Amino acid sequence: MARNLEAAAIPDDWEYDLLDKFAVRCSGHTPSKSNPEYWNGGIKWISLTDSYKLDKGYIYETDKEISIAGISNSSAEVHPAETVVLSRDAGIGKSGVMAEAMAVSQHFIAWKCDNKEKLNSWFLYNWLQFNKAEFERQAVGSTIKTIGLPYFKKLKIAIPPYPEQKKIARILSVWDKAIANTEQLLFNNQQQKKALMQKLLTGQKRFPEFKGEWIEIPLRKIFHRVMKKNSGCSTNVVTISGQHGLIRQNEFFKKNIASEILDDYFLIKKGQFAYNKSYSIGYPMGAIKRLNRYELGVVTTLYICFELSDFDIADSDYFEHYFESGLLNKGLTQIAHEGGRAHGLLNVKPSDFFSLNVFLPSIAEQKKIAGILTTADCEIKALEQKLHYLKKEKKALMQQLLTGKRRVKVDAA
Repeated sequence: MARNLEAAAIPDDWEYDLLDKFAVRCSGHTPSKSNPEYWNGGIKWISLTDSYKLDKGYIYETDKEISIAGISNSSAEVHPAETVVLSRDAGIGKSGVMAEAMAVSQHFIAWKCDNKEKLNSWFLYNWLQFNKAEFERQAVGSTIKTIGLPYFKKLKIAIPPYPEQKKIARILSVWDKAIANTEQLLFNNQQQKKALMQKLLTGQKRFPEFKGEWIEIPLRKIFHRVMKKNSGCSTNVVTISGQHGLIRQNEFFKKNIASEILDDYFLIKKGQFAYNKSYSIGYPMGAIKRLNRYELGVVTTLYICFELSDFDIADSDYFEHYFESGLLNKGLTQIAHEGGRAHGLLNVKPSDFFSLNVFLPSIAEQKKIAGILTTADCEIKALEQKLHYLKKEKKALMQQLLTGKRRVKVDAA
């Protein structure tokens, strides 16, 4: 039997009972896709395609719409605005609140709250968010995991009197707004940095003090390959992450996946680069990262490792941004050989890689460009840190407010 989400101890004036006692539980359905009359009829319909829109409070738009005929000829029904919805399949535990009347597919469960005496929609939404990890644990299935409907029939919730629910929801909404604003600022800064990279690293935007022509030069004239074997020097196995750069393997994967004997792995030093030829999100031709976190790192020999060889004409910081910009992708596409995407690994020969040409400004202009882009990176990291702490603080507050460990004052009116 599914384990209910129970509170160990709740205040005397709180109720602990089946969620069905406080809200009307609803399910969903998919009208026949073979009948076009059932679709595109103006009724917004939440499906698995909309999973990425959940966990953000209100759901305003849906990928698909159904019609009155679709409702009439299926088990689907239109739920009123403020209905709370939760995914029980892909994206298990993700939730949201309908901004207007909508229907849902059978992959979701929904609750209609009275928003007067029994249960507040936003209190329920926050409670679902708080217990998301538990819903994920309840999912079963070998290929596609899901939470069966019987689980929700037995699901219990602890709730305070309605005025306190409303006050708790209002307090948490302040945090949600702060988080949403920070996320938007972060997105804007990331987009601005991308645009800035494209302009500065291609010469479309120049600083007034620099007038000289850029030179075209192959990578082999600036870098040389690093092939030093580890031979017992280090046990710090690192891997390339698009988001985190070269990072310890056990920190990224939460386990070690390298061989026990590391002698034949490549040893790289701080400031040296590594190219992972595997496709990843945001890096269609693989990612190139510089070792910044550690003095030494051990990497698989599948990586192409290299270091700067001519500091008079090339700046390491400049090239860290250059490789991150994706400007090398066009050249990599031309040298990646047929059949090279087996297991997601591109067939890029080191000799072809180092033959790729780049356009290079003077060393002074490189340093100026790198400085501007590094400042942009610092601003992005500061926002990421702020977002991390906001989410952490909201979670701690939810732990207090949604369990009754911390009470809120409610106006007598």
